[in-house]
Amino acid sequence: VLAHKFLTAPQASSSGFCNIIKYGTLCRTVVWPCLPPLLMYQYIRGKDEDCYATEVLYYKSGSRDAKAFYDTSRLNGSGHWRIQQDLETIRAAANAE
Repeated sequence: VLAHKFLTAPQASSSGFCNIIKYGTLCRTVVWPCLPPLLMYQYIRGKDEDCYATEVLYYKSGSRDAKAFYDTSRLNGSGHWRIQQDLETIRAAANAE
């Protein structure tokens, strides 16, 4: 009941109701159009950081087999070396006799 009063109190007066309309308009015209590009930027940045770390690991290992670190032939991003290792652990535990 207290939460309901807290949320509906700004609508009690006409000026409060107008402020709610103003804030809603601000959110629709400023916040929502900016949100998807920001989220996409964060996703790309995180993905790039992960790929860079994998490249550095590959370079410092001295290996010539790039597929050991990221196998592009695997489905849905399961080609990352850490995911390959985890899947192999799960497979070994599931097929234990």
